Amino acid sequence: MQNNTFSTLFVGQNLIKLKEVDSTNNFLKELVSKSEPLPEGTVIMADNQIAGRGQQGSVWQTQAGKNISTSVYLKPSFLPLNKQFYLNIAVSLAVSDTLSHFIPEGIKIKWPNDIYHLDRKLGGILIENILTGAFIKSSVIGIGLNINQKDFADNISHRATSVIQILQKEVQLDVIIQKLFVFMEKYYLILKSGNFSILQNIYLEKLYDFGVTATYKQNGEVFEGIITGVDDTGKLLMNINGSQRSFNFKEIEFTHTK
Repeated sequence: MQNNTFSTLFVGQNLIKLKEVDSTNNFLKELVSKSEPLPEGTVIMADNQIAGRGQQGSVWQTQAGKNISTSVYLKPSFLPLNKQFYLNIAVSLAVSDTLSHFIPEGIKIKWPNDIYHLDRKLGGILIENILTGAFIKSSVIGIGLNINQKDFADNISHRATSVIQILQKEVQLDVIIQKLFVFMEKYYLILKSGNFSILQNIYLEKLYDFGVTATYKQNGEVFEGIITGVDDTGKLLMNINGSQRSFNFKEIEFTHTK
């Protein structure tokens, strides 16, 4: 454990840096499972994450030392289960604001948990909650961001991007991490205060394809729809031919993204 000089109250004040790990989320979950209690805001960072995971088991590919692979431990026991998607909203806004500080235009949150620049993926979020009854006991929040990686595997190069590709210059990882922790704490404290409508409104402003007609796919069928919002449980709300529909995670594909 290390003490740090981040300008935060708790996020990142206990920072554990690793050279290599299978997954920062797995490492942090193992720490949580041990008897010694971890302080809220504990952060795991890895230079190289060899088995990073995305939503529902998809793989997150990253080059060693080039990107941000980190996990944050929070204890949002104040948040009822029917509001748990607001934690996703708060984290997404923190990551979005962090990247927008360096990239002034084009940063969007693609439902439910990807960060895009224009039509390419710049980062992803994976939140794993430990539940007690009707509340969240603790959360392990994994964040992966493409920062100084210039090249990607052929099968994803057409739909992935990085800060260095966008700005055509390197950005120090520590500088981005500093901003990320500050914004994480900001939005987490808004969440803790119960200002759900504020989070919802900002989230919709930053939501990829919100309010525009675009094409989507469900069970092999392609259709046009307009995203109208996201409900408290995280379902995507969409207007399709004048009718309101809702979709769970992985029920629908964005067909027009690269």
